Amino acid sequence: MCGRYALAKDPADLAEEFEAQDATDGAVEGPEYNVAPTLTVPGVVDRHPRDDSGTPDPSTLERSLRAMRWGLVPSWAKDESVGNRLINARAESLTEKPAFRRAAASRRCLLPADGWYEWLRDGGHKIPYFMTYSQSSGLAGHPLALAGLWETWRPRSAEKGTAPLVSATVVTVASAGPLTEIHNRMPLVLPRERWAEWLDPDHEDPTSLLTPSEDVLAAIEMRQVSSKVNNVRNHGAELVEEVHDQPEQQGLDLEAVNPS
Repeated sequence: MCGRYALAKDPADLAEEFEAQDATDGAVEGPEYNVAPTLTVPGVVDRHPRDDSGTPDPSTLERSLRAMRWGLVPSWAKDESVGNRLINARAESLTEKPAFRRAAASRRCLLPADGWYEWLRDGGHKIPYFMTYSQSSGLAGHPLALAGLWETWRPRSAEKGTAPLVSATVVTVASAGPLTEIHNRMPLVLPRERWAEWLDPDHEDPTSLLTPSEDVLAAIEMRQVSSKVNNVRNHGAELVEEVHDQPEQQGLDLEAVNPS
């Protein structure tokens, strides 16, 4: 699963990294080293621009960085609280499950992250680790592109013209290599060469893109970090710093986290 991640870069830098227009309109605050479900996060999307009549132009795509709430709310949902249970989407079933299949066909996104957290069970303790690009990989300092899905939702009672809630979920796959020592699931991290195809709304079947990249797996390191990350009220950069032999592990505070 992916229940927490970190993101220090501001929207302007992310827009440059992903060659996108910044359309977050100040809705994304940062840096945030303890991104938790229900927070507003930046997501990268490709869409066909529309003319003055609202008709999309199928000949071109525009890439933008948008503000999204983490926890996908399907368009047919009766209540937005369903998003609290849909923070992850399993790659193996995302084209089949009603909550995800429409988004999987045409509303895929990238969720930028510095890295993600996972907890190793050690007896009665859960020890936090942070997964990120290693210094030796040549990718340190660049954001990981987590594969995601996005949707728009409005309450049935909403007046005409009400702006929709835009929400997203992180696509997860089975862990591979050393990462299996920490958890059996991990977010699908896409290499740059897969970004355009993943984001393309006309590419309806993403199945071929759901296999983790060997190059990405080789570039990721995992390090033990402070148990301060267990509390969603802690947000500082010290959360991603490596630590050793912590005297005790604080209790987890995984509000709204749904194992995928």
